Amino acid sequence: MANSNDSSDSATLISTDNSDHTSNHSSKNKNRRSLLLLLSVFILPILLAKLALENQWLDLGVTNQGKLLNQALTLNDLGIDQSEFAKQWLIIYRLPNVCPEICLHSIEAVHNSYVALGKDMPRVTAVLLKEDIFSAQQSKQLAKSQWRVLALTHQINNLLLEPQVLIADPLGNIILRHQPPEKVEQQPAFGKAIIADMKKLLKYSKVG
Repeated sequence: MANSNDSSDSATLISTDNSDHTSNHSSKNKNRRSLLLLLSVFILPILLAKLALENQWLDLGVTNQGKLLNQALTLNDLGIDQSEFAKQWLIIYRLPNVCPEICLHSIEAVHNSYVALGKDMPRVTAVLLKEDIFSAQQSKQLAKSQWRVLALTHQINNLLLEPQVLIADPLGNIILRHQPPEKVEQQPAFGKAIIADMKKLLKYSKVG
């Protein structure tokens, strides 16, 4: 009888161990599936958008369209706190150290491009990187706009040597560069190029 009870207890222990092992295995599989789902939701759409640009799936054309960056550049590299722009696409305008009339036109063109995104505006933040180069009246006008104004830092100046408009994805990767025009009559095409790139990126990626 003792042997029978011992066998029964052993069988119960084995059954319990197998059950625990199965439960742990199932839990690990569930966690792994959750991680893969998270990656597919947040990262794959952005990678798809970037690949679409690199391989010209979007048929962006050549004239007045942004150029892909040859080297990796992130918001962290620029010293910009990414947490302030969680899940946001960014249109970043690095202003010149002196802002003549053509510069003011470019600011307006980029801002108009941002506004032209319409229903997609909440997914995007327009960021202005500048020195203290504006008059009190101009600064007051900027404060009333949708621009998020950040100061030019030594770190930014070292990496961005010239005025340019950058587009960053919600993961903080800067992927496109637009060069501001030198003539006022080129401003409409400049603005349309930014709009075209942003709308296609937002269409391909639902993140942000």
